[in-house]
Amino acid sequence: MAVLALAPGLALAKPAKAGPDRAATKALVQQCEGKEDFSAPAPTARLYANTYYVGTCTVSALLITSPQGHVLVDAVTEQAAPAILANIRALGFKPDDVRWIVTSHEHFDHVGGLAALKQATGAKVALSAAAAAVLAKGKVDPADSQAGWLKEHDFAPVKADRIVAPGAVVAVGPLRLTMTATPGHTAGSSSWTWQSCAGKQCQTVSYIDSISALAAPPYRFSDHPEVVARFRRTFAAIAARRCGILVTPHPSVSHLFERMLGDEPLASPDACRSYAAMGRKGLDAQLAKETTK
Repeated sequence: MAVLALAPGLALAKPAKAGPDRAATKALVQQCEGKEDFSAPAPTARLYANTYYVGTCTVSALLITSPQGHVLVDAVTEQAAPAILANIRALGFKPDDVRWIVTSHEHFDHVGGLAALKQATGAKVALSAAAAAVLAKGKVDPADSQAGWLKEHDFAPVKADRIVAPGAVVAVGPLRLTMTATPGHTAGSSSWTWQSCAGKQCQTVSYIDSISALAAPPYRFSDHPEVVARFRRTFAAIAARRCGILVTPHPSVSHLFERMLGDEPLASPDACRSYAAMGRKGLDAQLAKETTK
């Protein structure tokens, strides 16, 4: 656990307000309309209290702030790194006050910008052991179900500063992010949970990793029962959680922007159960598809 003292010259976090910034979210949605590129820049918007969306139009990244330093969740693509840094500055924070970067899973659209962001911020990187092995090489795991699609998408290698196991806590000042292993989409998939507070108003924020069962030919999940079993354990574990505010690595999957706008509930007691059910349905459909070929 790393608890950092207030460093000289550290930019103090602004007093947090509760609830999403709907005006900023509306601007984000308008700028992103029709954009599908993983790297398409999006303006930033407050999600809740000291948690801010700083990612792109289609790939999430979150900044969690404190007077003692900040944590960045996910790194999007290499091309998106300048936009993420610009978003941090637009919020009034300094990139070099980011102390840790944590990630969801080891695909280029979520970790491609990690090396650049690590260098720009000076932050340390915490990864699961399986993700760290892939990140150290900068190439997709050959055993990954999507390897056939992603083999042309190498990324700059990154060495983990800390290997985190399930239940591990990454801490900066008052911030406490707890890691949960949610393997399936990749072997190293990790999810993160924390409390985001504005004064005495607090919400649990759960950044739950992707759980889609995607197979690049000739990969077949039916040939890998251990991967199917891993998925099913992950679905059960997610379904049993109370997510609070659910965020997913692709915001559209969990209707994040709609919820930030107030068109849907920001937090729902059924959020994790519904998300797990969606993943289970997708895996079952993929397995059924494989049996017909």
